[in-house]
Amino acid sequence: MKVLVTGADGQLGYDVVKKLEELDIEHIGVDKEDFDLTNEKETKEFILDYQPDVIIHCAAYTDVDQAEVERELCYQVNVNGTRYVAEATKELDAKMLYISTDYVFDGQGEEPFEVTDEPNPINYYGETKYQGEQEVQKLLDKFFIVRTSWVFGEHGDNFVKTMLKLGKERDEILVVADQYGSPTYTGDLAKFIIEMIKTDKFGIYHATNDGFCSWYVFAKMIFKSANMDVNVKPVSSDEFETKAKRPNNSRLSKEKLNNKKFNKLREIDVFIDHYVKSIN
Repeated sequence: MKVLVTGADGQLGYDVVKKLEELDIEHIGVDKEDFDLTNEKETKEFILDYQPDVIIHCAAYTDVDQAEVERELCYQVNVNGTRYVAEATKELDAKMLYISTDYVFDGQGEEPFEVTDEPNPINYYGETKYQGEQEVQKLLDKFFIVRTSWVFGEHGDNFVKTMLKLGKERDEILVVADQYGSPTYTGDLAKFIIEMIKTDKFGIYHATNDGFCSWYVFAKMIFKSANMDVNVKPVSSDEFETKAKRPNNSRLSKEKLNNKKFNKLREIDVFIDHYVKSIN
């Protein structure tokens, strides 16, 4: 098996490449320096020249607030770029795994979203990721779409690192308490992705670490793991003014993982201690 990973310098792509190395699977990790995803010719030429059996497409425009401003660039990367990758995948008759997001849903209600629920994005980033999903489904038969949420890893910036930094600078931190989801460790997700691409169980999946919490509860878990005495104050999302609206309910159902006999990712509280200690 020969694997190409886009977005190799991002949080998830970095860990996918690391896991492929550990498993001694032939691969290449690519990023902006290798080709411009918004350039159809560059993108297709690079992929067709490498001739992978599987493409894991982690690359994306992910700045949710800035996406409301840089709409054209966000569209070019998340929609056009995904289409170019999918077209090259089709030409090679390869498999493609596309990383999507909880933001394809509107966040209404309190029940976890199923893979069969109708997407209804409430911000532009989510809209472009959903359109990317549609491009993949339209062009390919051999595809995996993996929706995930609240990712954090050892490479790059994330919520955990931000909390630890702020905790050293302040005695009190305000954290949103009315948005719920599943924090997802990229190391666990990368392991799952490689397990998935070895199969032909194609389709749409939700993959996050097991368990749900609010950002407020997650922040408290982080400080407890770091043995930091920080007063975390819960606030509503209405009190935080952002360019892009966030879904209040980002719970994703992992029932399909059970049905297709995939191993579920670990419980959040099982690994958070280890993760915090490793980066702190």
